[in-house]
Amino acid sequence: MKVAVATDDKEHVSPHFGRAQGFMVFNIEGNTIKGCEYRENFGKSQGFCGSCDHQKMIKNIKDCDTVISHGMGQRIYNDLTTHGIKAFITEEQIVYKAINKFINKNLVNRLDKLH
Repeated sequence: MKVAVATDDKEHVSPHFGRAQGFMVFNIEGNTIKGCEYRENFGKSQGFCGSCDHQKMIKNIKDCDTVISHGMGQRIYNDLTTHGIKAFITEEQIVYKAINKFINKNLVNRLDKLH
């Protein structure tokens, strides 16, 4: 399984999926992280609403089963779901804490925070 965590600095979970600088992509087998790579977010927002390219963002993480972010809009959530990618909205701030909580099935999915 592959899980992408939206991040701006490879350490903190990005506050917004569409504005994230990139993704830490974790390869997970069982309850173990087998590898991790960073991927730039080629479709990120240019600073104004509607300026992100959903297709470019999804293409970049299409091999991932799940994405984790601190926030995202309803439209990108729907687009991810259409492409078979599950989205988790978390209050966790640290990338490695979020991925470990996800692995241990302790990550709370705050879909009520979609906007």
